[in-house]
Amino acid sequence: MNKRTIFTLLFTYSILHSTFAQEKAAKTIGLREVHVEGKRYKHSAEGAMSVDVLTSDSIQKYQAGSLMQTLSRLPGVNAIGIGASQSKPQIRGLGFNRVATVENGIKHEGQQWGLDHGLEIDQYSIGTAEIIKGAGSFMYGSDAIGGVIRLSPPAELQENGLKGVVNLLTKSNNATYGGSLQLQGRKSNWVFGGGVTHLDYADYRVPTDTVYVYNYAVRLKDRQVRNTAGRETNFQLRGGYNSGQFSSIFYLSNYHTRIGFFANAHGLEPRGVNTALYDQSDRDILYPSQQVNHFKLINRNYITQGRHKIWVDLGYQRNYRQEFNHYTAHGYMPPVYPQDMNIPIHLERRYDKEIVNIALKDQFNLGTHQLTLGGNAEYQHNKIAGWSFLIPSYKQQAVGAFIHDQYPIDDQTILYAALRYDYSHIHTSPYQDWFASTLEDRQSAYIVRADELRRSFNSLVWSLGATRQIGPWETKLNVGKSFRVPIAQELAANGVNYHYFSYEKGNASLSPEQSYQVDFALARRSRNISIAFTPFFNYFANYIYLNPTSGYDQYYGAGNQIFEYAESKVRRYGAELKMEYRPLTHWKVELLGEYVRSEQLSGSKKGYTLPFSPAPSLLADLSWFPKSSTYFKAPYLSLDCKWTAKQDHIVPPEEKTAGYQVFNFRAGTELTWGKSALLLRLQVQNMFDNKYMDHTSFYRLISLPEQGRNIVLSIGIPFGKDSPAQQN
Repeated sequence: MNKRTIFTLLFTYSILHSTFAQEKAAKTIGLREVHVEGKRYKHSAEGAMSVDVLTSDSIQKYQAGSLMQTLSRLPGVNAIGIGASQSKPQIRGLGFNRVATVENGIKHEGQQWGLDHGLEIDQYSIGTAEIIKGAGSFMYGSDAIGGVIRLSPPAELQENGLKGVVNLLTKSNNATYGGSLQLQGRKSNWVFGGGVTHLDYADYRVPTDTVYVYNYAVRLKDRQVRNTAGRETNFQLRGGYNSGQFSSIFYLSNYHTRIGFFANAHGLEPRGVNTALYDQSDRDILYPSQQVNHFKLINRNYITQGRHKIWVDLGYQRNYRQEFNHYTAHGYMPPVYPQDMNIPIHLERRYDKEIVNIALKDQFNLGTHQLTLGGNAEYQHNKIAGWSFLIPSYKQQAVGAFIHDQYPIDDQTILYAALRYDYSHIHTSPYQDWFASTLEDRQSAYIVRADELRRSFNSLVWSLGATRQIGPWETKLNVGKSFRVPIAQELAANGVNYHYFSYEKGNASLSPEQSYQVDFALARRSRNISIAFTPFFNYFANYIYLNPTSGYDQYYGAGNQIFEYAESKVRRYGAELKMEYRPLTHWKVELLGEYVRSEQLSGSKKGYTLPFSPAPSLLADLSWFPKSSTYFKAPYLSLDCKWTAKQDHIVPPEEKTAGYQVFNFRAGTELTWGKSALLLRLQVQNMFDNKYMDHTSFYRLISLPEQGRNIVLSIGIPFGKDSPAQQN
């Protein structure tokens, strides 16, 4: 570690150690930032499934570059990351369109299929994050075949008043600076809130001077990954009426980010990069880059009518994504960009996706049964533009309905059952090249890259589960069938993926994925120890994957290898372990472990695993919570180490990944004087600047290690005061 890191650790230790010296009486201080699922969920549809919960306080405590990188501390949850600030969710080794992210009751829709497409959600705006492991198709339909990440805003104030917090943030690795303002208020039965976040960061650093992009040595100036700087600006507004019998709240948000791609790893010819130009500044954003804007408007309604509890959620989203790059002629493209083109010369690709959602749910009791009837409908329209082609424009409609029954046999045992039917239709538009290519018979033609396609899909899925309390032990068992509809990328792709150096071809005859799963959970919580063990088994009758072939494209790019979407039978199994032990009043030991193994049982890759399969890992955390004093409230110090095993179960052309260990340090307290307070949080991530590869990282494909040591300092400034509730 450098001198600055050592000084920071010693300074923080000395401050918090002074509070520990004042301790005279034993008092338990609980920071249950990772909740083991338990009785809280016995009266919900997910009662028989494995559920983890993170509050906003713990999200800020473990904050990483993106929301998913923050949540990836939980066992069974990983981030498919690209750089230091973009990532997408993965649960138990399943990601992309196999994990549904639900925010304020509406399923978040972006361009989930892309490796380099992140999750467009501001982690400062999250009040609670619930991770449902295992298939949630019976509740949310397609895309929930691997799990659900359910995000909720902060709880509304119960009394009249206005309060909020200003968070200021800085990170050493990529010179991040920024902040967030979040507030909420209440006046009688009217509630309101919102926030704004802005982050600005430079190129991030890795613990190496040279990386090899497909055997070509790329030198890094000051160990910085050139052209990975970015800026992010987000805002949210919410407001509406909220009473005990009725509520209607509107949520409006806009997420905007602009970020560069590693210049030496994107495009057809990474050797032609003008490194002198890119190295002039570590904060500029040159080509290639992306700009994403995600607008969302949601209306959530709840009403109690007699014995019925009814929810109606309405949503509109627009995901506007632009990818910029220098025009590079390949195949039969004109060597000079035509002046009469109506497409900007630097617009490589553009995706403009609009989504309309409606979700209905009615919960009521019928005798001893608690029944839930529900349904949802969705419409998507994704338009494309740019001088490069990968997937066509498309329209997609989906509708589904379900029934869920919760039946208590006695005070200790509850049974669950669910049945759901879905129908969806996708219509992809034809696409023809804007330039002529020379065919094998020397004839010139404008090649049709995508034909018009119309496909309809339907599926019937089910779920059966049970929970039983046996003394201090809680057991859960859930079995079911789930599904996922193939997306436009899998059905109709036909082009070069410049971020992956591959030529991808869709398969119009793909069927919906069918999955069968068994989830089990054994949990116990006592005065000073809690433990949860959650094994699972999963079988796919037709898992859809991108299969590398021996062919190479003839017309586009520099002879890129052809990858085709195919289906195979897949077997998956694994488990997570969570254990928390408090040997002394102010000490806590935490163990978080995960293991997942996949094997293809058919197809050309029979015997191999699945791409981006996470390696087994174990995280050990030692935390100390000194007694609060006059000026220091709820202080904490923690040191954790994550051991990750080597990943030698791969599928070609993947490379094996070596095992590694990463140490992280955290400290924080609430500094108070009078009626004022500051929330101080410090992190030192990757303390010893270890060089390692994360097998679920996008840049692992070119052997680019994860970011090096990173000191994160955040200061929270709470403000406002609740006033006594006024009479209506």
